[in-house]
Amino acid sequence: MQKPSIPEGTRDFGPEQVRKRNYIFDTIRSVFVHYGFQPLETPAMENLSTLTGKYGDEGDKLLFKILNNGDFLKNADPGALEHRDSARLTGSIAKRGLRYDLTVPFARYVVMNRGALSFPFKRYQIQPVWRADRPQRGRYREFYQCDADVIGSDSLLYEAELAQIYDSAFAQLGIPVTIKINNRKVLYGVAEAAGITDKFTDMTVAIDKLDKIGIEGVRKELAERGISSEATAAIEKMLAVKTPDVLRDTFADSETGLKGLDELATVFALLGKTSQQNDVVFDITLARGLSYYTGCIFEVAVNNYQMGSIGGGGRYADLTGVFGVPGLSGVGISFGADRIYDVMEGLGLFPETLMEGVQVLIASFDAPTFEYAFQCATRLRRAGISVELYPEPGKLKKQFEYAAKRNAAYVAIAGDTEMEQGTLMMKNQKTGEQVAMDVEQAIALLSA
Repeated sequence: MQKPSIPEGTRDFGPEQVRKRNYIFDTIRSVFVHYGFQPLETPAMENLSTLTGKYGDEGDKLLFKILNNGDFLKNADPGALEHRDSARLTGSIAKRGLRYDLTVPFARYVVMNRGALSFPFKRYQIQPVWRADRPQRGRYREFYQCDADVIGSDSLLYEAELAQIYDSAFAQLGIPVTIKINNRKVLYGVAEAAGITDKFTDMTVAIDKLDKIGIEGVRKELAERGISSEATAAIEKMLAVKTPDVLRDTFADSETGLKGLDELATVFALLGKTSQQNDVVFDITLARGLSYYTGCIFEVAVNNYQMGSIGGGGRYADLTGVFGVPGLSGVGISFGADRIYDVMEGLGLFPETLMEGVQVLIASFDAPTFEYAFQCATRLRRAGISVELYPEPGKLKKQFEYAAKRNAAYVAIAGDTEMEQGTLMMKNQKTGEQVAMDVEQAIALLSA
């Protein structure tokens, strides 16, 4: 018999892990709510026509396709089958796919429901997504995203608020981070200043690899992409800039570049009037997501811990345009919940209280005391106490061993004396202290 397994790049989560993950989700959710975002959920699967073409060629390759119901080969393209042309075959055997991210489904939702929405529309979404990527540390084929997006406004207020959301959430989680901000228009200004606007995409692809391949690697890649050594030298000089306004003279002939600097100045001016618990910095080398970002770009890096980005996002001018409703500008960010989990596990940041299974386990000796224990358990639960009743009365040793495995804070012993007096013997599992008390007193103790 074949041993059971799960698909590569996916994971099971036991009780302890789920409690830790829920702690992350609940913390991030609470911050979203404080900033006025509303909850939204969309289906796990979308029509491939909704997903395809939204993430670039590489993104399309990472889409998980779902075979059509029933005999999926019934309407298969015979020519594609004969020539083993999988790209051409896909359209005739698969009409749906698992969502790749939460942003495109959000845009689809907005277009379908725009008549019922009030703009700007602020939503948050915490759901799994799927990518047919090569699994590795910090990268999975099934993982959760926690997104917040605002659509229907060009106001740069939202860029500043989203930076604050990152700051607040990671501060509450105890993760020291650096929140990086750039602007696509600034990157275009770099290309204009270097005289290579026709190579803009090539330039950004190379720049985006700077943290992985170093400046020497970027020089080599730029050369391989047909960018001259003179242009590369100009680009390298601009990449060393740490303050946006330093680029104003360099961008004197770039209207787009200056516009990007103005947008960054507005965002940093707003943030400068408040205090942040983490560093929020300009990073001109940040070039992620340029397939649909049109303005500010965000990325969050953990300080002093080896892990890829744990958050990112940006402004998109017209994402809903691909669904027939042009002109709705939006901006959003995403938290990489699975990477956040790995970081918190690695740094030991989860509260110890998350390990507590139940507040109290009730132990009994025989059938009469078991019935009494059941009555006590019911009263405790109705008072909001987390209770587990051991299912078999008998020797206490076995019941105490189980209580230890369940991380119960207390064991409540229901014996003959306790049954006669209407009490429970409450034993603190950490201190070993035992005190007899009635159920109301036990409720007060466990509610404290």
